[in-house]
Amino acid sequence: MKDSTSLSKLALQKFKKNFWGVFSFIFLVLCTFTAIFAYALAPDNSQNANQMHLSIHSKAPGFTVQMLTIPSEEQEQNGFSTFFFGKKTTATEIPIASFNKVEEGIEIVEYTPDGSAGLSKIYPLRVFPNAKTVQEIESKYISEKKFILGTDKYGRDLLSRMLIGIRVSLAIGFVAVFISLVIGIFFGSLAGYFGGKVDVAIMWLINVTWSIPTLLLVIAITLALGKGFWQVFIAVGLTMWVEVARVVRGQVLSVKERQYVTAARALGYNDWRIITKHILPNSLAPVIIISAANFASAILIESGLSFLGIGAQPPMPSWGGIIKDHYAYIILGKPYLAIIPGLAIMSLVTAFMLMGNALRDVLDVKN
Repeated sequence: MKDSTSLSKLALQKFKKNFWGVFSFIFLVLCTFTAIFAYALAPDNSQNANQMHLSIHSKAPGFTVQMLTIPSEEQEQNGFSTFFFGKKTTATEIPIASFNKVEEGIEIVEYTPDGSAGLSKIYPLRVFPNAKTVQEIESKYISEKKFILGTDKYGRDLLSRMLIGIRVSLAIGFVAVFISLVIGIFFGSLAGYFGGKVDVAIMWLINVTWSIPTLLLVIAITLALGKGFWQVFIAVGLTMWVEVARVVRGQVLSVKERQYVTAARALGYNDWRIITKHILPNSLAPVIIISAANFASAILIESGLSFLGIGAQPPMPSWGGIIKDHYAYIILGKPYLAIIPGLAIMSLVTAFMLMGNALRDVLDVKN
């Protein structure tokens, strides 16, 4: 136990000296907290950040406009649900160019993209349940709204969509890697430990799965299971286990010849205990490294699927879906609509790859 503790401390010290490893770890922790508290951080906390304002579509970062909120009956929703899953609201937000208080209520001029005179409307006082006087309408229902990253082609707040979209990327990575680890470790340990016909059969399955292009296999599984959020998780996970299985098999083949495994057999321990208690704990260092790389791969695959339209389905925000909606804007003078989610994907994938490199250096017994 003392040796194990000292080795852990030594690995931690080596990791702390790796600048890019520490930087990536901090970045990924911040991304995780952002994903958890996305709706608390997002300016638009409606479910899926789906408040559309077509009159202010495709506006540049930093765009500011006055917004009139027309309230409606709020659906009952507890604070926990609102905090983690967004606010169920049917309130209408109207971008306005100007407004005037009149005797019966408030008169507004709707915002127009070209700056021309917009449609003029009068909303009576009774429309605003929490305003007892016309003066209170301005303070309670009219606000200046700033879109830090601008708006998408539907007039939705791009920053809010990006913040909530990180949930999809991290969730797909976590679930897909978990599925791939469970399947890969199971088959790899069986193949390596028992050998013979078991090894031949499992390696045949691994090689067949390996020979199919990953994206093509994911598309086939997704189409078989149907389009949707959870279907993508399962599809990506089922395509990533082969690499884990091959590595685990190789490690088990090496470890099972060690003296402590021979001693365990001599003591009469069953195969299950030998595999789980003696072999796997000493074989998982390379698997941890592969998991970081698979995390990055899962994010890229999900982004590709969403770009093709078979990943997370609208209105759920996904970075790949945002690129799909706006890639044409690259040649239409507003490239940031596609570049922003592209940079986000690149940053997250790079962080996982750097983390994998750092773990490789830390867990390499030769260093």
